[in-house]
Amino acid sequence: MMKTKLVIGTRKSLLAMWQSRHIASLLRKQYPDCEVILKEIVTKGDRILDVPLSKIGGKGLFTKEIENELLAGTIDLAVHSLKDMPTVLPDDLCLAAITARATVGDAFVSNKYSSLAEMPPHAILGTSSLRRRAQILAAHPDLDIVDLRGNVDTRLRKLDEGQMDAIILASAGLQRLGYADRIKEIIPNKVCLPAVGQGALAIECRQDNLEVRTMLDFLTDQETKIATDAERSFLNVIEGGCQVPIGVHAVVQNNNVQLEAIIASLDGRTILRDRISGEATDAVALGKQLCEKMLAHGGKEILAEIL
Repeated sequence: MMKTKLVIGTRKSLLAMWQSRHIASLLRKQYPDCEVILKEIVTKGDRILDVPLSKIGGKGLFTKEIENELLAGTIDLAVHSLKDMPTVLPDDLCLAAITARATVGDAFVSNKYSSLAEMPPHAILGTSSLRRRAQILAAHPDLDIVDLRGNVDTRLRKLDEGQMDAIILASAGLQRLGYADRIKEIIPNKVCLPAVGQGALAIECRQDNLEVRTMLDFLTDQETKIATDAERSFLNVIEGGCQVPIGVHAVVQNNNVQLEAIIASLDGRTILRDRISGEATDAVALGKQLCEKMLAHGGKEILAEIL
């Protein structure tokens, strides 16, 4: 049996709407007889815009209200940026599909400078991410980093108003919204490793809704799933629901996974970096192994100062 109607729960931001419409169009193409509609949902992260993300809780900020509607059965599926998803989901929910990744790295956006390296001492850089802040301070300790909240368009507007000299955003979001021309530089991994799952979309639904899960199968990109399984496994060992400055990136080639990670102090003065590689079938175990090794070699001490 195939459902004749699917309701997608989505946040109202331009990026969330783009992502949900994108998945809706793929579903309509795959299932021409199925009606696909969007239901807009406001989350806690959307309501509280004047407080840094790290002060109001972890990754569930942009997902909880949507998950409540999934559990209540008022929506059939939800589309998220995978990087916003906790590694542990509510018992009755699952990630039914992980889409192919867009560009993974962080984008440097500025109306004054063509690269991060070009910024002079005490230039003002905006980011809401502890991960970006720590890694950028490690490379450029003389920059003044300020907190930047809001949707992609809001952040760009703050830059254009001159509130800061440059901002850092996920390149995938800028490209999806048609702002690729604003990107001056994709920051290399050696300077700033991306967030867990960055660039991929996650489709969440009820565990027991086998009909919907089967319909969503075609959306999964296997290489992206393997890579992000390794990254999420790393994060799962650390996860305390708080924002912590860690960056993790996995690449899959010829059934082999290469995983690189950092654990950083908030001021960027201490950065622990390591990597691991192995069989793609061992992706989850590799993520766990790398994290445990890094925690044993100084990572625990770094995190103890933060948490």
